[in-house]
Amino acid sequence: MAFLVGIARAKGASGYLGDGTNRWPAVHRLDTAQLFRLAFEKAPAGPALHAVGEEGVPIHEVDEVIGRHLDLPVIAISPEDAAEHFGFLAHFLGVDSPASSALTLAQRGWQPTHPGLIDDLDAGFYLKAEPR
Repeated sequence: MAFLVGIARAKGASGYLGDGTNRWPAVHRLDTAQLFRLAFEKAPAGPALHAVGEEGVPIHEVDEVIGRHLDLPVIAISPEDAAEHFGFLAHFLGVDSPASSALTLAQRGWQPTHPGLIDDLDAGFYLKAEPR
């Protein structure tokens, strides 16, 4: 998220690729930490654990929050202009990558409890100050 905020500040617009409906899985860092702790304490060797609190947050929703907090326009970026606008993130922003932690939730008793991505962004943590 910090990279997207930095790009929005640098470019003067919060941009999304294409129609912005592609999704990213998300999880709060504190929920991830809890799953790591459970894995070290209780999980037997074997299946991978999947730390996903939200299966797919549309990238357009992320950019709306960024634009609102930074008072910047929210714009669509064409696939042809993606590399110039987003740099190394261009490929990732164009991928629809929902993911599920259903097996992890069922097998390990892990339950995310912290705010989702949009609520976390809206609280302003990533948006308060310009990085130095």
